[in-house]
Amino acid sequence: MNLHKDAARVLDGWSAPDADQERLRLAYGDHLAAHPDGMWKACRDGHITASTLVIDPSRERVLLTLHRKLRMWLQMGGHCEPDDATLADAALREATEESGITGLTLLPGGPVRLDRHHTPCAWHLDVQYAALAPRGATAAISDESLDLRWFGYDEVADVADESVRRLVDRTRAVL
Repeated sequence: MNLHKDAARVLDGWSAPDADQERLRLAYGDHLAAHPDGMWKACRDGHITASTLVIDPSRERVLLTLHRKLRMWLQMGGHCEPDDATLADAALREATEESGITGLTLLPGGPVRLDRHHTPCAWHLDVQYAALAPRGATAAISDESLDLRWFGYDEVADVADESVRRLVDRTRAVL
């Protein structure tokens, strides 16, 4: 199975938690059906991306990155790559690369939520996962970050935008 088919399968089988998420799920499916290149950055009509909210082992904090280009505190994530076998693999790869933490474990059940947002390159149709960091994990700043920091759930609203706040809230509900 290729990445495009896997993404379509994941989205088709995902149970959206509310009507807004269901509309996005259907729109993502329509996008993939209309765009054979809809997984790749080269698709100027938008493309599927994968991101991951990293949670500390005690489940009390989340790791956010101060994105070098966007200068915003965000979850780890980005573009899918040809070597990604699945959408979950892409999300986990991005989280590992950007956090420097090996041994992350995605929460079971697939994506946590979806978020569509415009970026300098195109619309991102982001499929958002959540992962637990292993005990004793040490984060390391990547080339894509200006900073990397653990935030308590109640601190996220002070530093991050609404999309990150919604991801944190949904992840806490899933936990």
